[in-house]
Amino acid sequence: MHVTIIGAGLGGLTLARVLHVHGIPATVYEAEASAGARAQGGMLDIHEHDGQQALRAANLFDEFRGIILEGREATRVLAPDGAVLLDQPEDGTAGRPEVQRGELRRILLDSLPEGTVRWGHKVTGVRALGDGRHEVAFANGGTVVTSLLVGADGAWSRVRPLVSGAVPRYVGRSFVETYLFDADSRHPAAARAVGGGALMALVPGKGIMAHRESGGTLHTYVALTKPLEWFAEIDFSDSAALARVAREFDGWAPELTALITDSDTAPVLRPLNTLPIGHKWDRVPGVTLLGDAAHLFAPSGDGANLAMFDGAELGKAIAAHPGDPEAALAEYEQALFPRSTAAAVEGSHTHEMLFDENAPHSVISFLTA
Repeated sequence: MHVTIIGAGLGGLTLARVLHVHGIPATVYEAEASAGARAQGGMLDIHEHDGQQALRAANLFDEFRGIILEGREATRVLAPDGAVLLDQPEDGTAGRPEVQRGELRRILLDSLPEGTVRWGHKVTGVRALGDGRHEVAFANGGTVVTSLLVGADGAWSRVRPLVSGAVPRYVGRSFVETYLFDADSRHPAAARAVGGGALMALVPGKGIMAHRESGGTLHTYVALTKPLEWFAEIDFSDSAALARVAREFDGWAPELTALITDSDTAPVLRPLNTLPIGHKWDRVPGVTLLGDAAHLFAPSGDGANLAMFDGAELGKAIAAHPGDPEAALAEYEQALFPRSTAAAVEGSHTHEMLFDENAPHSVISFLTA
């Protein structure tokens, strides 16, 4: 059995690693030109019940412990005027240690045999050939035929149409992403506001959320509940975009708005999209999905963990059914659908709580419960 995986994100790489642990070959096809082609996002809190279990299945738990950034589980909630409403230091009991996404991806990549990941392979189309076989076409002109295809290719999956007609829908809110580098010396007021871990400054419908990463970097997501047309009127390649976004926070403390206006990078727009809660499909021979390709919901801290857990569970199912991929896929999907539905319900509730009519008091109550 040889498994074809589309997408070298955390979920696809976890699947490839668990398969390798069990002696099952896999090839991962990734559109990016190389492992370092783009920044890999910010901090991830890796949960005991899913993300950490996936890393144990991948025999990478010790490597994971080596990249944990101590102290980053600390959380602060500030009012718009900068007043501290909640300050929770890390006490080691939360079970959600923080790591850099890029470092986590690195240890997964380093654990795979050379040549497992084929970079520069952007999928342009996938078609069924019958008997569970599928052909994948790439922008570079190449094709591959496989009898076990896994779509780990994210929100806009090219594999998903083989099993489902569902498409992501905009939730009515977007994030604008900024970075401040060497913040303790170059942006001291903002650095003091963020503290040693995570910061949330929230009001109904909008907010500023930041996290201290390694090397004194402050990584910020500015949340605005606006239609896509509102964002389309802003040129995010122009530094004036920062001032336009910051105007939505007029009157807020300067150490908070500095996380927008003082950005050391061009702002990046991140529209938030979701698949329908409870998304599932009938068993289609030779193909399945994992991660955002299978269950996309608004950011709540669970997406990466769930994708890795999906990858590990699928890898274990394939290993448990040698020579019978259909039994493996059926077993995996039978557990996937209720698990992902429950996560989507909880995740959507958590995300909306951040910006509901009681913000920030609703999130303070949640954090102190």
